[in-house]
This record gives sequence, C-alpha cells and structure tokens, in this order.
Amino acid sequence: MFSIDADQRTIIFICGLHRSGTSLLHELLKKHPDISGFSNTGVPKDEGQHLQSIYPPAKVFGGPGRFGFDPASFMDEHHPLVSEENARKLFDEWSHHWDLSKSNFVEKSPPNLVRMPFLQALFPKAKFVTILRHPVAVAYATKAKFHKKGKIDELIEHWIVCHQRFLDDLPRIKNHYFLRYEDLASDYQVEVSKIFQFLGIQEVSLSEEVSSTENLKYFEKWNVEREEILQSTRFDIQQWEKWAKAFSYSLDS
Repeated sequence: MFSIDADQRTIIFICGLHRSGTSLLHELLKKHPDISGFSNTGVPKDEGQHLQSIYPPAKVFGGPGRFGFDPASFMDEHHPLVSEENARKLFDEWSHHWDLSKSNFVEKSPPNLVRMPFLQALFPKAKFVTILRHPVAVAYATKAKFHKKGKIDELIEHWIVCHQRFLDDLPRIKNHYFLRYEDLASDYQVEVSKIFQFLGIQEVSLSEEVSSTENLKYFEKWNVEREEILQSTRFDIQQWEKWAKAFSYSLDS
C-alpha cells in the first residue's frame, strides 16, 4: 500500500465523536513546530472529511449524533475504496492544506472513530489519537450544537454504538493512543506531552485557554432530566452503564 513516510513523514489521525474535544486537540497538536494541521480551509471545523473526494463524509449518513446508526458509515480494511490509487489521491487532496516542509500531518474528522482500519489500510504507518468524552456531555453538547429537537437518549445510544465499533476495531490498529477529554481539559500540557512522546517527537510547551468545567452545565441538565429520560427510553439502560464504565464513566455522574 502507498506510504508517504519513506522520508519519516507521518499522518496523525484524530478520532472522536462530534463535541468530544477533537477540535481542541487538533488546535493543540498543530501548535507543535513539526506538525502541520488544517487551518482556514473554509470547511466546517477544518475537518479533512470535507477536503477530499474519496469517501463519504458524516453528513451522508445523517451527520453529527446520527451517522453511527448507519452501518455503511463504518469502514474497514476490506472496504472497496481501499487502494493505492485512492491513498495517493487522498494524500494529494489533503496535502494542498498542509505545510509539506514539516514531518507530521494531522487530520481530524469525527467519523475517523469508526474508520480506523480503513485509514490504516490506506496509510499503514499512520498514527491514531482517540479522544473520548462523557456520553452525557457529548449528548447534550451535540443537541445544543446540531439537533435542538434531538432526544438525549438517542444521542447517548449513538455514543454507545460508535464506541462499540471503536473497541471492536481497536485490536487491529498498530499505532494508537487514547485519552479522555476530561483529562485534557484538566491539564492539557501534561496530556499533550504524553501524545508527543507517543508520536516520537520533541515535547514543547503550549499556551491555550482551556476550560476544565465545560461538562458541569451538561451534568446539571442531566441531573434534572435523568429520571424522566431513563423511564421513557426504549434503549437498554444497563447496556448504557456497561459501555460507559468501559471507559471509566458512569451515567450516575
């Protein structure tokens, strides 16, 4: 398969649902002097999914908070779009927005969470950084940003479905780093330094305004609405808690 890094250049894919902290992480990583990310591209959140013509973006499958309900949004190493030609074309399309004098190129798009085997098949030496955020916070933040009339239980279920797929795919991913949004927001310098170590590049000090209390407003709403939501949902609440705990979360907090 096509490899861009015969000269030690590497693509870093940021993975994580909408409203999980992918934009924050992207902004932090591309501050490194040897990492190039997308900026001022004119597409939503400078996401690579909107800067290419090889594979369908999340909106084709329902968009934020919904794309994971369509199994066609899941892409693996056996997908018919996996080819050397497509790898070359994809890199070419993205490269127009990267500084090619640098050695590391970062791309972030929420559907990456359920497409890691596909992306690895195209770029075998790619590295993946996945960021997760509490399902309640993701649900309320997604509702506020994208689905004013959306149902919290459906948005939590979407979180579960996508992260089930993530865990199914993970054993096949060669170079992967995982972190939680809450840890990044609490001390971003410590967390980003760990990522730099994973990437094998020099650690640098960063400066960024990061709030560590963003989740609180969503938990306040959840505490008010929780019982009504749990009593009326058609989904399996025990499964919710099981999957939340798999990532050290709980629907009780």
